[in-house]
Amino acid sequence: MEKELIIKNDHGLHARPAALFVQTAAKFKSNVDIESHGKRVNGKSILSILSLGLNKNDLIKLIVSGPDDKTAFDQLEKILNGE
Repeated sequence: MEKELIIKNDHGLHARPAALFVQTAAKFKSNVDIESHGKRVNGKSILSILSLGLNKNDLIKLIVSGPDDKTAFDQLEKILNGE
């Protein structure tokens, strides 16, 4: 599954939201990647996510593939939406 999303979380994907994203992604067997600014990183690596410097209203592509991709995608999208 892949979809372009706009980060709606007020803090973007910095520190706390990035940590929550990584902890959530790690619960799933599926691979999780984030693509932004021409760079694709592992969504289960906090350092990789922080290296993108993602802020609120940035456009990203969330890519999730594997046996539990639908559930993982839905939970990760909620984090990006600030839910």
